[in-house]
This record gives sequence, C-alpha cells and structure tokens, in this order.
Amino acid sequence: MNPNTHRAFVALGSNLHSPERQVLAGFDEIAATPGVDLLARSSLYRTAPVGYDDQPDFINAVAEIRTRLTPAELLDELLAIEASRGRVRDFANAPRTLDLDILIYDDLQLRTDRLTLPHPRAHLRAFVLHPLVEIAPDAVIPGLGPAWHWLAGVRDQDIRRIAEEVTFRLALGSLVGAT
Repeated sequence: MNPNTHRAFVALGSNLHSPERQVLAGFDEIAATPGVDLLARSSLYRTAPVGYDDQPDFINAVAEIRTRLTPAELLDELLAIEASRGRVRDFANAPRTLDLDILIYDDLQLRTDRLTLPHPRAHLRAFVLHPLVEIAPDAVIPGLGPAWHWLAGVRDQDIRRIAEEVTFRLALGSLVGAT
C-alpha cells in the first residue's frame, strides 16, 4: 500500500426511507468521494435497533476503503454524505436515513472531541463485526485484537444476512416505495 494512503473501515446503517437503498447509495457515495477508493463492501444485514427499541429494524453493512484523507477529513466527508441523505440527529440512537461511522483507520488509536478510533463500541456490536469479518477476516481492532475474536461475545444479538434477497428485489425493482 502506498505510504500516503490508509486502510479504513466504515460502517453503514439505515432504518428509514428504503433502508436497503440508503445503504447501497451510501456505498456509491463513499466510492465517489475524492481521495477514497472503495475496496470491498459487505453483504447487507438486518438487525434490531440498539439503545432505542421503538423504531424499525436497521439495515447494516461495512465498507473497506483506501484513503488519502486524514481521519478528520474522512469524518467530514462522511458527515456530508449523511446530510445529503437527509440525516437528522434528533436524539441518541434515533431512527436515521443513513449513519456512517469510521470503525478502524489503519492501526490508529485516537480520542478527540469529534472522533474516537477505533469506534468505541465496534467490538460489542454484531451489526459491525459480522460484515467486517465477512470482507476482512484479518481485520484487527486496534488495542483489542482480531475482530473475529469478538464474535462469540455478540452471538446473542439478532442479525440476518439479507444481501441475496435485496439484490434480487432490487433487480426486480420491487423496493420502489419500500420503507
């Protein structure tokens, strides 16, 4: 890898306004971001909400990218994508059109007012670990070890891979107007 580029992983999630389409559009917008190359995208997964239960299930995925952006620049680009998709931050764990979180950025461990790396709860969430390990079985969460090691601790969290179902439905155009 070029010394001026960085390997990073981004979590994508949505539970409003055709969540499957929101996540797929999120992949496309990440890929179109200057200074970012999309290397891999996971399957889509359906998961129950965390923290605030009175809302629809989420569609989640993970993208692997190579970037020339700093962590702060990448965060700014991801926040701009969220805003372009109509993201509103009403309260913690609220329903959302699109949520984009930097999970891992190289082996960096960072804590600022705006950003904590690695994501502080990545190792506790099935909706992060399953798609992450799917596309990068070698992924290491800095300071915590291999991502696959944490899968046993989230086995009680409900998660269902839906990629084939979504791909088929998208091909038929049956997601138009879906929520």
